[in-house]
Amino acid sequence: MANRTVKEAKNIHGTNPQYLVEKIIRSRIYDSKYWKEQCFALTAELLVDKAMELRFIGGVYGGNIKPTQFLCLTLKMLQIQPEKDIVVEFIKNEEFKYVRALGAFYLRLTGSALDCYKYLEPLYIDNRKLRRQNRVGHFEIVYMDEFIDELLRSDRVCDIILPRIQKRSILEENNELDPKVSVLDEDLDDEIISDEENPAEIEEESKNKAHKRSRKERSRSASAERSGYNVRSRDYNAELERYQRERDRARDIPNNSSSSRHHYEERDRVLRSHGGYERDERYIRDSKRHETRDSRSDRERERERRDRRH
Repeated sequence: MANRTVKEAKNIHGTNPQYLVEKIIRSRIYDSKYWKEQCFALTAELLVDKAMELRFIGGVYGGNIKPTQFLCLTLKMLQIQPEKDIVVEFIKNEEFKYVRALGAFYLRLTGSALDCYKYLEPLYIDNRKLRRQNRVGHFEIVYMDEFIDELLRSDRVCDIILPRIQKRSILEENNELDPKVSVLDEDLDDEIISDEENPAEIEEESKNKAHKRSRKERSRSASAERSGYNVRSRDYNAELERYQRERDRARDIPNNSSSSRHHYEERDRVLRSHGGYERDERYIRDSKRHETRDSRSDRERERERRDRRH
């Protein structure tokens, strides 16, 4: 007697409201402890208090198919069939999120396609967290807008097969439902209007971009000037190699001391112009060694000249 649908209840989708829950799940709910102790002789007024005590949503769990309290209260609502105004108040309740979830789930099971889109789509702006118990008994986090989207798009929610509803596009073509307006569209319109109303900000952004571009160009020119040092060093090495070849050629003529001295003077001049004395000490030592050799040869010639005279 306690598991029968009330006499005043109307058929929903052409069948007994309780038959919207599968027989195996329905029998498990009838055998559950929560149904026998908490759901016995519940009225629509007392059902609100039980809904406020909910702490999670879900279907069945465990190997022996245990129903959750959320599913037991759903079946109780199908049994007593509360008035539509009470269900709408469940959905509009902003303080207790699980009461809202229970009302949305019941409306999706029993309501028409027009009522589902009318009362459930506004809940997309609700992004509060819900705890849901999965099939293995573990808890997971979902959001209210996620749960509403599953009710409108999925075929099975909380282990209950949902009745089919018409697509929204068909209701819009029949002028039974207004076109859907997203909340994001309003935000985008506000951004476009703000950009049009503040051209000074757009001009300031363009100036900032031009300033950043000029800074990049200055940094490039500075790096090019620094790389000029490497170019000068390459020129210096080329000059140094050329004069080294001339020095080697002058070594083949030992008696021509004046030409050798001229060669080293010219090389010293080039080294001073390129900063060679600070860069390459090896050539400085070579120049001193050749100067000593030239002065020694001059003294020997002078001694030979005096010997001949005597």
